[in-house]
Amino acid sequence: MVRSYRSTPLDSAEVLAVLDLARRAPSAGNASAVEYLVLASPATVGRYWDTTLPEPRRGKFTFPGLFRAPVLVIVTTRPQTYIDRYAEADKWHPELGASARGWTVPYWWVDAGAVAQNLLLLATARGIGACLFGLFEHEEAVAERFGIPEDRRCVATVALGHPTDDPGPPGRSAKRRRPPIGEICHWGRWGTLPPAALTSTAMPTGSTPDPAADPT
Repeated sequence: MVRSYRSTPLDSAEVLAVLDLARRAPSAGNASAVEYLVLASPATVGRYWDTTLPEPRRGKFTFPGLFRAPVLVIVTTRPQTYIDRYAEADKWHPELGASARGWTVPYWWVDAGAVAQNLLLLATARGIGACLFGLFEHEEAVAERFGIPEDRRCVATVALGHPTDDPGPPGRSAKRRRPPIGEICHWGRWGTLPPAALTSTAMPTGSTPDPAADPT
């Protein structure tokens, strides 16, 4: 997660290419309900920060370099698209096609998360810095500010840009370490560990910070 950027603009064609590839993630029923709102000008990026972190509060923000990111991508999803899809003849399901309450696992969140992860990986592979963060209590205000329809949900914002040489301070969660694979991978039956020969070749425990650490 890159939290300090240069203000140098990104090539718009490259951003669009990355977004096009990122959306090619698994999607329940091929519903493909993820859409992007791309903020790629100083004016629109500024309006986003004015809405979520007004100027008087920015002095205490730990990651001021995040404000220089030239592109912000808001990943959105439309839950109703999934309900409509599972009401169609080839995917008909009496509960899934009736309402959101029928979905014990709301796959609009799962699929949007897959798209967001693709976006992070693709950007990194191309040498573009990326950072995902939530909108939380600002979702409604951001949606209103930028005209996002009421039937869409804002899943996350992804900042994109060229990293600075100084990454700045780590996130608050950076000291947390992922558990070893042997603790979270159950082999054949819950509670049964993978063969020792397999776990001995896995990445050492605590060797890398959690890349999903919240930047705020």
